[in-house]
Amino acid sequence: MRPGYQIVPIGHVESALLDPAAAPRQGSEGAPDAWLVFEPDMAAGIHDLAAGTDIFVLTWLHQAQRDVLSVHPRDDPRNPLTGVFSTRSADRPNPIGLHRVHVAAIDGLRVLVQDLEAVDGTPIVDVKPVLDGAR
Repeated sequence: MRPGYQIVPIGHVESALLDPAAAPRQGSEGAPDAWLVFEPDMAAGIHDLAAGTDIFVLTWLHQAQRDVLSVHPRDDPRNPLTGVFSTRSADRPNPIGLHRVHVAAIDGLRVLVQDLEAVDGTPIVDVKPVLDGAR
């Protein structure tokens, strides 16, 4: 038996995207602007985020299938069956989403981002800066 770990969401996504099947495969493929809404006890953790920067958002893809190990990339049966660890498929044993987004605005505990393909209600598990190599 593998050890278990607990992930506690730090917020959630508010988006016009409601259906994972209708969402773009990548944020740069037409995702609408979305809000990252942080829990009140996360305020100190986000106070240095700034509009105009890029960040990585890690999410828990709560609607994903967790028993999938192989997929046809982009859900296209013409693509060869591929192990999920070589794809960006949401369906995987630990459905952690990795999203590079652009911060457009900040309003208290709400951060408006561009290029986020996560659906409404998706739990946020972490946020990290995009480093340009100069740091």
